[in-house]
Amino acid sequence: MGVGVSRLEVIEGPSGRRRRTKAERARIAAESMMPGVTVADIARRYGTTRWQIYDWRKQLRQGNLVVPESVASLPVFAELVVDDSAAAAPAAATRSDIEIVVGDVMIRAGAGADEGQLMRAIRAARAAAS
Repeated sequence: MGVGVSRLEVIEGPSGRRRRTKAERARIAAESMMPGVTVADIARRYGTTRWQIYDWRKQLRQGNLVVPESVASLPVFAELVVDDSAAAAPAAATRSDIEIVVGDVMIRAGAGADEGQLMRAIRAARAAAS
């Protein structure tokens, strides 16, 4: 009737916690954002919690973590959002207040654009350019 342990991992050090580099945390967070991947699966794979990965994703969006070049160079697709209300607006109201050029790509946004969306758009443009 013995129930045994199939896998045991001993983490050494005074705190008994894993120490991951910023590059490892950024790579794990970026992997969790890939299409068709769940945060729970990634957490299980790397022996961490979902909440830790959500925190790393937040740090990645804020620029506190940087995705390694090996991951950033992988092909990815940017989300496309179509706003039908802009088609009905007068031409003067559709003028962009912000224009960002990344390589051959121009990103135009209004003054009230969300910083997180702009950062994702810039990263997608950089990834597409390389």
